[in-house]
Amino acid sequence: MAILGLDFGERRIGVALADADGLVAIPLTVLERVSEEADASGIAALSRQYGAKRIVVGLPLSLDGGIGNQAETVLAFARTLSESIDVPVDTWDERYSTVAAESMLLETGMKSRKRKGRRDALAAAIILQSYLDSNKLARD
Repeated sequence: MAILGLDFGERRIGVALADADGLVAIPLTVLERVSEEADASGIAALSRQYGAKRIVVGLPLSLDGGIGNQAETVLAFARTLSESIDVPVDTWDERYSTVAAESMLLETGMKSRKRKGRRDALAAAIILQSYLDSNKLARD
């Protein structure tokens, strides 16, 4: 089952896609933020294009697990998205996903300008992979 993963940021939305078996998440693209409605419409179009049956939005919880301002913004977007699409929209703890993505890209020796564009899609893949792995463990 195809699943989209999102890393929702202030300026960009990183997008990842899980393979049909739901085993591996790969970075797909980065969308520049426009407005909540336009962003939801863009994600809905990608969902249709790739036949996604679920969307997972990274939720930036605080270190103690609480919901801060950015998490509230993400929850509001997830609600808007779920109202504009006919597939389930889940949120998933994304703590450290962007840090992990940046670290992985630094290890490759990639220049700063290139990293910025790829970091968000890679962070989305890290979020989605965590979600897939958790659900695989629950099924086993």
